[in-house]
Amino acid sequence: MTDQPKPLASPPGETPIQTPDWVKHAVFYQVFPDRFARSSRIKHLPGLKFKPWGSESIHDGFQGGDLLGVVDKLGYLEELGVNAIYLTPIFTSASTHRYHTYDYLEVDPLLGGDDALRELIDKAHERDMRIVLDGVFNHTGRGFWPFHHILENGGNSPYIDWFTVHEWPLQPYPTEKDVPPNYSCWWNLPALPKLNTNNPAVREYLYEVARHWVKFGIDGWRLDVPHEIDDDDFWRTFRQVVKSENPDAYICGEIWSEARRWLQGDQFDAVMNYLFTGPAISFFAAETYRNDYIHPHLPFEPIEADKFASLIDRMYGYYDWEINFAQMNMLDSHDMARAKWITQDDSALRLCVLFQMTMPGAPCIYYGDEVGMTGGPDPDCRQAFPWHDESLWDYDLLRFYRRAVALRRTHECLRVGELTTLHAEGPVYAFSRNLNGSQAVVAFNTSHERVPVNLKPRHLEGPFKQVWPLESHEGHELSGDELSCTIPPRDAVVLVRGE
Repeated sequence: MTDQPKPLASPPGETPIQTPDWVKHAVFYQVFPDRFARSSRIKHLPGLKFKPWGSESIHDGFQGGDLLGVVDKLGYLEELGVNAIYLTPIFTSASTHRYHTYDYLEVDPLLGGDDALRELIDKAHERDMRIVLDGVFNHTGRGFWPFHHILENGGNSPYIDWFTVHEWPLQPYPTEKDVPPNYSCWWNLPALPKLNTNNPAVREYLYEVARHWVKFGIDGWRLDVPHEIDDDDFWRTFRQVVKSENPDAYICGEIWSEARRWLQGDQFDAVMNYLFTGPAISFFAAETYRNDYIHPHLPFEPIEADKFASLIDRMYGYYDWEINFAQMNMLDSHDMARAKWITQDDSALRLCVLFQMTMPGAPCIYYGDEVGMTGGPDPDCRQAFPWHDESLWDYDLLRFYRRAVALRRTHECLRVGELTTLHAEGPVYAFSRNLNGSQAVVAFNTSHERVPVNLKPRHLEGPFKQVWPLESHEGHELSGDELSCTIPPRDAVVLVRGE
């Protein structure tokens, strides 16, 4: 293997990096509110019309999912093993995804308003589940009240410096598609005017938004495109504001690349760990992944275990282990095609999921993956959860998810144990997780044949118990300093001792 970067550590005399302990033991579930669940308890104004639940997924097709729908499904999520929910944006907006914010201090009435969020937080906390909101602080929607003020008053608006205007009059609805907007926008989309975060008033407003909702009771923020606010001092102050209100609040940035700049203990606790996503799919779905799926941040390529181990070691080597244990490990999300669609193979998906559940970092399940939802890039990856037709559910996959999540939650060493690579050759990747005398040995086999392998984990004292797969009893014996293990085809073996 190539030399790996050394993990970052706090310099002598400085405060050690700290991340919220609850995150290290979390299994996240990402909810896209308009498409997860619709509750009959929401009393909408007469005459409001939604697209039929389960209809074609289109960008402007509101299907009426809401926050009370999430409340109504908390029992389902608890049975799945989920103990943290990440919601994509919920504030007032004129888009189904709500990244076009109109008012950061009001939950969208279509989602049930502030009262629905209050109920969701309270009911989730009763079940020891956490709620993390999506913070879109780089840009707003055209309906954001300070931007509307500028549209009405031009350069005379007191809010003129909240945005960057290049020329007058503003053209928020250009008649010609190829004409660039005459104010700064995200990706030159006129519907998404970019905030001027160099303006002290804008900064203070956003800090107050962050403080308001943490005080309201949320358990953290996922930050949308935070790298586009290219200002470390902004994020350092943001952290101070959030942590002063709740030291256990989670701050997770959407950074698709290596993120050491933001993960030194003074800005974010973690990022959405897409550096986990690419290698996992490339190794476990090497034979089946869609090589015609192009994503600018996710280079997929067929790899064997030695290259896979090198990528994983490098990923963990970037950061302090306090950070590694708090990373949000993704297989997919609302910003990419679903993992089932990419892998095109049930065994590959299952191996990816089991790997996700046995590695350092908090796994995040994208809503519906556990029942076999599939779909290509946006908007196909944002279809409605099939509550309306359970014949569409893959119950075998759901049972697998429940077992894999339970495996993680049963064995603490799989959550916060030290990671050591034991074997990485051909189709076999094996590692151990060690914690205070307990140990798990996890060995994956991507081939279509049974593979025997001899491993040399540390601390071989005491018997190992096979906890995965439970229905199989493949051989594994101790011989001197070696552990003999036979791994079933397209499967994994998990052995534990000291618990």
